[in-house]
Order: sequence, then C-alpha cells, then structure tokens
Amino acid sequence: MDDFLDDEDGQMLLDSICMLLIAVGESVKQIDKITDNSLLIQYPSVPWKKVAGIRDILSHHYFDLNAEVVYGLCQDHIKDLNNTLQQIHNDLKSSKK
Repeated sequence: MDDFLDDEDGQMLLDSICMLLIAVGESVKQIDKITDNSLLIQYPSVPWKKVAGIRDILSHHYFDLNAEVVYGLCQDHIKDLNNTLQQIHNDLKSSKK
C-alpha cells in the first residue's frame, strides 16, 4: 500500500486503479438501469450498491481518497467481483444459445 504514495509511479498506479473502479461502478449502475434492476439481484454474493457507490465516492471525493481503502478493495474484493462478473457474462452467453 505504501508503494501508492512513495513515488510518482505509485501515484499513477493508484490513479489508474481509481479510474478503473469508477468505470466498474458506472457500468454496474448502467447494467442495473438497463435490466430494470432484475439482473444483478440474481447474484447476491456481491454488494452491488457498494460497488456502484465506490464510483460516487471516488468521483466526488477524490481528494479525500484513502490509499489504504483502495488497496483493501483490490486485495479483498476485486477477485470475487471479477469472478461474479465473469459468471454473469457466461450465464448471459449461454442463455442466448
């Protein structure tokens, strides 16, 4: 986590991760809107409101950003989120067959 704050490369990595988290949060909001709130609730293992909410926090309170929180999100939650998103993709793909 300290690598985020020690030099310009770390800060650039932190900024990049934050931009990706913003994109994920925005995408989750759009998916929920497009599916009329019916898709994501089928995958309750992910706290979707929090995923969408991180976008708001990062976008509107960027200068209050806590690198430790971002690191914790990446360390503890991204893998499960990615697995669930992959499962959603696979489920949607197989339902089209």
